[in-house]
Amino acid sequence: MDRKEFLRNTAILGGATILPMNNVFSQNVTENGIDRLVDSNGNFIQKSLPYNKTFLEPHMDEETLHLHFEFHHGGAVKGANTDLIKIKEHLKSGDLDQVDLWTRKLAYHFSSHVLHSIFWTNLTNKKTEPKTELLKQIEKDFGSFDKLKSYIGKISKTVEGSGWGILGYQPYSDSLTLLQCENHQKLTQWGVVPILVIDVWEHAYYLKYKNKRADFVDTVLEIINWDNVADRFMTAKRLTK
Repeated sequence: MDRKEFLRNTAILGGATILPMNNVFSQNVTENGIDRLVDSNGNFIQKSLPYNKTFLEPHMDEETLHLHFEFHHGGAVKGANTDLIKIKEHLKSGDLDQVDLWTRKLAYHFSSHVLHSIFWTNLTNKKTEPKTELLKQIEKDFGSFDKLKSYIGKISKTVEGSGWGILGYQPYSDSLTLLQCENHQKLTQWGVVPILVIDVWEHAYYLKYKNKRADFVDTVLEIINWDNVADRFMTAKRLTK
C-alpha cells in the first residue's frame, strides 16, 4: 500500500470528516463525500475557511478565529505531515521505539485535523434547527431536539481538561451517539463518524469568554449549522451501508 492509498483508507475507516458534494462547501470534499484532507501527493492539507473571519461575530471574535484556524488547526496539519515522515524514516531504520512515538503523535495531530475540519463547517451566523431525517433520528435516539442539545451541552462543558463534545453516527447500531473526547483522540468509539463537534480547548474561547467554558458552549449551540450536520448524517449513512 503506497502513502496516498494509506491516507485515503485511513480517512474513510477512521470516521474522517464527511460533507456531501451538493453542499456549499463542496469544493473541499472528494468525490466520495469525505472532506478533502490530503492533496494529490498524499500530504495533509488545510483547506480555506468556508467564510471570512468576521462571519461568526459576535459569537466568536475575529482574533480567536484567526489564531485558532491559522496556528492551532494549521499547526496540527504541519505536525501530522512531520509525523508521517518520521514514521517512514524509523520504519526504514528499524527503530520501533521511535515508530511508536511518532505513531502516537500522528494519532493526536491527525485527529485534531479531522475534528477541526468538521468544526468550521458546523458553524454559521444564524439560528437553524434539524429537519426531516436528522430530526427523526434525534427524536428516536434522544427523545427530542431539546434533550439532545442539553446532553451534548453537558458533555462538552464537563470534558476533563481539553477536548471535544461530539455527536456521531454509529453504523453498527444505525443510531446517533454522543462522545466526550479528551484531547483529540481519546475516549472514542470505533466506527463512529463525527457529524457535529464542539471544541472546548481553551484556545477556542479564552480571549472572549475567559474561563467561562459553559457560556461558550451555550453560544456555540445557538449557531450550529444543522443543515451541515444533516448533510453529514445522510452521507455517513450512505458511506457505511
